[in-house]
Amino acid sequence: MERDDPYYEVLLEKPLGVKFNRGKDGGAYVARLDESIGNIDERFELGDKIVAISASFGPDIWPAENYGQIMYAIKTRNGGVYFKMEKKYGDLSFMEKPDNDLFRKERAGGNYGAGTKELQQKNYEKRKELANQRKKGFQKGLDLFNQKKYDDALIVWEDVLGQEPPNYMGDRFERVTDIYLATQYNIACCYAYLGKVDEGLDALEDVLFCGFDDYKKVRNDPNLAGLRESPRFTPMINKYDEPWINENALKALKGIFGK
Repeated sequence: MERDDPYYEVLLEKPLGVKFNRGKDGGAYVARLDESIGNIDERFELGDKIVAISASFGPDIWPAENYGQIMYAIKTRNGGVYFKMEKKYGDLSFMEKPDNDLFRKERAGGNYGAGTKELQQKNYEKRKELANQRKKGFQKGLDLFNQKKYDDALIVWEDVLGQEPPNYMGDRFERVTDIYLATQYNIACCYAYLGKVDEGLDALEDVLFCGFDDYKKVRNDPNLAGLRESPRFTPMINKYDEPWINENALKALKGIFGK
């Protein structure tokens, strides 16, 4: 049976109810659909790939080059987001998974031998290779950030976030890697410099939720100055770092005793 044209076009207003994951080819694929958090299109299917995306501003359409560029375009776009999608008909092979055939065979036979050891070694080497890849990407983004090339740094760092290992659990039960925390924090700094306050606060809230706890730095870092002016900032940071003196109580005391 011949399949329909594999390409379709979608224009969606934010917030989006579709989430994307980075594929092993570096592209962006539909990974989750949830109408409760935003807008979706009924044609979206898990595994479909973005092949073109609206530019961060203006009428231009960008060919989808990599996950980082796509996430940057979506997050910095004001108004509707255009997607050109390629149907994958439910194929989820874009998600990179370790080869567990040897492990499964040995487990079925009730023993763990050379196959399991070989798999463990392969997975260890793969994780190490991916970790080095993320570190190189982080450093590349940092070099761009220090050159004040904030848009370029964002594209690189968004791609680093997309390479985060799924279902990560650290030695101290961390849910994300240190690279993820540092990258997302620096993304918040980029948005602050670009005047994208809501996007910056979204990134900052994510990094706090994921366990970043240097609250003094968040409250004082000059790179985040543009975000601290927002009325969203203080309630957000106080959720994670309750101030020693309750601000409402302090205002009440000032009212009693005068300024």
